[in-house]
Amino acid sequence: MVSLGDTLDWPFFEAHHRDFAEKLAAWADTTLPGLPHDDVDAACRARVKALGEAGFLRAAVPAAHGGLHAALDVRTLCLAREILAARDGLADFAFAMQGLGTGSISIAGSDAMRLRILPGVRDGKRIAAFALSEKEAGSDVAAMATTATPDGNAHIRIDGEKTWISNGGIADHYVVFARSGEAPGARGLSAYLVEADTPGLSIAERIDVIAPHPLATLRFDACRIPLENRIGGPGDGFKVAMATLDIFRSTVGAAALGFARRALHETVSHASSRKLFGGTLGDLQLSQAAIADSAAEVDAAALLVYRAAWTKDRGAARVTREAALAKLVATENAQRVIDRAVQIHGGLGVTRGVKVEELYREIRALRIYEGASEVQKIVIARDLLKNTDGQNKGKI
Repeated sequence: MVSLGDTLDWPFFEAHHRDFAEKLAAWADTTLPGLPHDDVDAACRARVKALGEAGFLRAAVPAAHGGLHAALDVRTLCLAREILAARDGLADFAFAMQGLGTGSISIAGSDAMRLRILPGVRDGKRIAAFALSEKEAGSDVAAMATTATPDGNAHIRIDGEKTWISNGGIADHYVVFARSGEAPGARGLSAYLVEADTPGLSIAERIDVIAPHPLATLRFDACRIPLENRIGGPGDGFKVAMATLDIFRSTVGAAALGFARRALHETVSHASSRKLFGGTLGDLQLSQAAIADSAAEVDAAALLVYRAAWTKDRGAARVTREAALAKLVATENAQRVIDRAVQIHGGLGVTRGVKVEELYREIRALRIYEGASEVQKIVIARDLLKNTDGQNKGKI
């Protein structure tokens, strides 16, 4: 099966990372093929349950609530997503959402909230979701229209819609961001924990996408929740969201890396065995050039992903530029690697049921969600433009 090669020998990793990766890869190879695949909701629930029972969701919560590390370890999260994505895109999705859907709680939730939510997530008994995007407020979070207004002394009322919400319709809770009005723009947002069975919360629409995942539009109609369900302080929503994405944006790059590594594996295998013109497809220089380009792009992505993860784990307050670079390069490179894999497979490459066709559908959304590639370019450029020569005076 797909190997990480010598990646784990890089100085970014410690012994516990190598042990985690080895155990997860062995588990995934033996367990994932036997899980259901046809009904996407049932398949996702089965993967959350299996990951929890095997103990791998401990990587998605802090040690105080049974997790692997005192704080979320981004290298472990990235390894998990790369390993799972290389084998089963829905397993990667299931793992990722357990982390993203509770990362805000781990970072800024009250002790009581963490105690109530995180153990169930760790054990695979509670499915999590992150509800930030709206139809007119995806990349531009400050344009958010969903509102949170006071309703008595101890409650708030949420009204509005969220869309493209992963795990929408199957989640047990949603971390919801809404305009609470403390200030204009991004400074007037707050984050809230909303249980799935809260009156006023409904599934307005299930969304079908090219790589099937549980996805929905949520409607909040006078959805009344206790003020104690606020995550962080009033007006801290944007800060909470960005701190969460600072951790998990690099892991999107890791998932893309897993897809790309699997595509390269499939390319080499097919090129080595496909008979053509008295030899194999791999004997042709054009095939060799495609394989070399893909190998270079896989390693370049891996270096950026694990550089960003390592930097965050070393205690950097923010890794906005590093994470943006990792996501941008890894997802764009993966698109090219997978496209080459499809081309080298010829007609098989666009045949449903063939792995590279599945990968072609899986990769496309990663260039959009958690910040489209164009948004990542803006983030990277703005960060560099802030650091003018005057500000960097005396630095090499």
